[in-house]
Amino acid sequence: MKIGVPKETMPGETRVALIPSLLAAIVREKHEIFIESGAGLAAGHSDEQYAKAGAKVVKTAAVVYKEADVILKVQPPRKAGTGKHEAELLRDGCTYIGYLAPVAHPDVLKVFQRKKITAFAMEYVPRITRAQSMDALSSMATIAGYKAVLLAGEHLTKMFPLLMTAAGTIPPATVLILGAGVAGLQAIATARRLGAKVEAFDPRPAVKEQVKSLGAAFVDMEVTEDAETKGGYAKELSAAFLKKEQDVIAARLPKMNVVICTAQVFGKRAPVLITKAMVSLMPPGSVIVDLAAEQGGNCELTQAQKTVHHHGVAILGPVNLPATVPTDASLMYAKNMTNLFGTLFPKEATAPNFEDEITKGACIVKQGAIVNESVKAELAKKAAR
Repeated sequence: MKIGVPKETMPGETRVALIPSLLAAIVREKHEIFIESGAGLAAGHSDEQYAKAGAKVVKTAAVVYKEADVILKVQPPRKAGTGKHEAELLRDGCTYIGYLAPVAHPDVLKVFQRKKITAFAMEYVPRITRAQSMDALSSMATIAGYKAVLLAGEHLTKMFPLLMTAAGTIPPATVLILGAGVAGLQAIATARRLGAKVEAFDPRPAVKEQVKSLGAAFVDMEVTEDAETKGGYAKELSAAFLKKEQDVIAARLPKMNVVICTAQVFGKRAPVLITKAMVSLMPPGSVIVDLAAEQGGNCELTQAQKTVHHHGVAILGPVNLPATVPTDASLMYAKNMTNLFGTLFPKEATAPNFEDEITKGACIVKQGAIVNESVKAELAKKAAR
């Protein structure tokens, strides 16, 4: 089988879908790997390293797409600088593996349908024990949680740790983490390592022990609704429950120097946990880092890729934080990718086993037909508006 890895064309995207150190296992199975020249440079991997590992380095993306039976990517296909849409470059009947955001990119799905493409989305890999090593959402969330705290430190007007000096004692920064998923837990761990006093809020009582095990205090509230789906994702809650959450959070804000927002609902707009009025409760010089910025933000004032100032508080809306640490982000993503590829195409298999739970969950388009029920339902809603 011929596997192609083009250079990412999204502005600011520095990750690559495969790294040289992981090629050996693929090459050993007699697969050929075609990689576009320069695809790994931003992540610290030269063309020479890929060639030495057994890949064929080619000059253009067009050659990669022309040769490949399977395309491995990070970002969803898009219209590149050449004016040609990447989805149009895929060979008829080939396989795509990468992030897809299918509801947000119906144009890509239309091309895939016409060209009889089979597409697997990394973000739809089911959250089951057997698929943990393929879970790119969790891998990238780990990086986002870590970087969010560092960003907060850059903008905060005080230091994180408790310091006892001849000039006096400096109290530690107080940090509130909203959401104790993968990103939130990593944010807790990072803020604690930097010496901050950390509290965490999550409507799921089950995460309380995880929060406390990292040295943070858990902010309790009365839970009247189940906040998690069977698939392990947060789910959309009622307006009344959201108001309760806002009240609990508002009570903590006057003492907080930093708030890291991580609450997201898969495929939906992020819940607004901090209103404009609530921002005014925070001390001047404090910082909000909103990791849900791309999904509309957990803070009412968040703007994606911008820093907004209100009442002396800086509200940051970073996007694609994993791309700011491309070496490790590519390592983690490529490991997720190779594990998924090995599941889809085990030794000597020429086609995926669509009865497998992982294969079935990650598949969005099968030979041109949209097969994921949740995607079909969301697209139908979108078309009806």
